[in-house]
Amino acid sequence: MNLNKVFILGRLTADPQLRSTPSGQQVVNFSVATNRVWNDKAGQKQEATEFHNIVVWGRQAEIASRFLVKGSLVLIEGRLQTRAWDDKQGQHRKTTEIVADRIQLGPKPIGRQAGGSTDAAPQAEIPVINIEEDMKSEDLPF
Repeated sequence: MNLNKVFILGRLTADPQLRSTPSGQQVVNFSVATNRVWNDKAGQKQEATEFHNIVVWGRQAEIASRFLVKGSLVLIEGRLQTRAWDDKQGQHRKTTEIVADRIQLGPKPIGRQAGGSTDAAPQAEIPVINIEEDMKSEDLPF
């Protein structure tokens, strides 16, 4: 038995662009950045970023182009696919991309509309909880 399954959770590096094939099929391509953080042998924090090329077809392509913008958080479920072609200079080229089977949109970035073009996508500020303050039972949500 073989399995070709990929899950990626990351942020878009640019707004997706919707195109149509000559047969009328909708397709959108975009790149997603993922970060990996670890401590090296010396205990120093290290970070690496990977960029993943994503291809989305059909109705999901329309949804992605409408609701995803640069900086959006997205979960991609799909499969790896490698394509090969010869470029205009006759050089043999290859690329590996993730063909999405499912996409799940993350929270909408604040200050951006779908299809917007603002470079910065500020996220909601995370509230600070001060554990030094006394908690009252009426403050508990349950």
